[in-house]
Amino acid sequence: MHLALYRRFRPQTFEEVIGQEHIVSTLVNQVKTGKISHAYLFTGSRGTGKTSCAKIFARAINCLDPVNGSPCGKCGNCLALKSSNNIDIFEIDAASNNGVNEIRELRETVKYPPVNGKYKVYIIDEVHMLTDSAFNALLKTLEEPPEHVVFILATTEVYKLPATILSRCMRFDFRLVSVAELKSLLKKIFDNCQIRYDEQSVEAIAIAGDGSVRDMLSIADCVVGYCQDNITYEKTLKILGASDKSQIYNLVKFIKDKDFGNILEAINEIYESGKNLTSLCKELEVCFKNLIVIKSCNNYRQVLNVSEDECHKLNELAEGISNENLISFMQKFSEVELQLKYAISPKTLIELACLECASIDNVKKN
Repeated sequence: MHLALYRRFRPQTFEEVIGQEHIVSTLVNQVKTGKISHAYLFTGSRGTGKTSCAKIFARAINCLDPVNGSPCGKCGNCLALKSSNNIDIFEIDAASNNGVNEIRELRETVKYPPVNGKYKVYIIDEVHMLTDSAFNALLKTLEEPPEHVVFILATTEVYKLPATILSRCMRFDFRLVSVAELKSLLKKIFDNCQIRYDEQSVEAIAIAGDGSVRDMLSIADCVVGYCQDNITYEKTLKILGASDKSQIYNLVKFIKDKDFGNILEAINEIYESGKNLTSLCKELEVCFKNLIVIKSCNNYRQVLNVSEDECHKLNELAEGISNENLISFMQKFSEVELQLKYAISPKTLIELACLECASIDNVKKN
């Protein structure tokens, strides 16, 4: 059976976690010093490493010989915790176990000491899904847990948690992972799997991941399934439903030049090729934002993380168009992106938006 990339390459040590150095450093220091808190809250967007870090930390605090704060993976405790019979690390999905009865059952089990390690660890995923009565039942245990118990609560919607729960946890906010870090990870994985790829394909997949490692690897799985062991940019775009950057740049140039005929022809070409129009909206928004960066930032190469050739193309597009207009264009396509869900004729909506942007007078050439 095929094992998904995000499962096959799930981090097993803190060194393998990317994009969360501020969190990893703190957790590693706690493992090294033995100063373990009784409750942790991991919050942030999906696919940024919350559950992976929780599992690594749970094994690390029980490891007999941690290596740089990470579990060694070789000692008796590490091997026992990897076993399917392990009863010292509990993973609870609050989405399907969100009632007060489940939490009461948990309160009964925390009384018993761990079998193998020093701590019993309860990882409650999507904890915001618990009912009010379940939160109340959990609160008492969080207030006065046994010394051998550690709770790790994970959530993507921290604002739904009661203040009484938040105040009893050590909170860690997981940030979105940068495109550069995602690209670096994806290259390592492709190299490990002996898959050929080009730079443009890797960048397109990393951008589509939108800051989430899991989302990126799920997309990469689809691309690999289609391309097999030789990933090309053209095939990657087909899977993503995205447009070639040259098509986007040409469309932006036509909007800038108020060339209505070419605008309509360019949109028709993109539409006829079967590209996703919602993706087209997002790509136009990104392009307009990149033009603002080009015009406003001295170190735009570092901010955009793009090639010299692409910077040259963006510089050409940025000439003679104001930041005020670019902001208006971004706002217009942000609105259109929402309207596309309910549009009877999405193509007409895109055409109208482009023509309206082309009709705006340039307020200031800065």
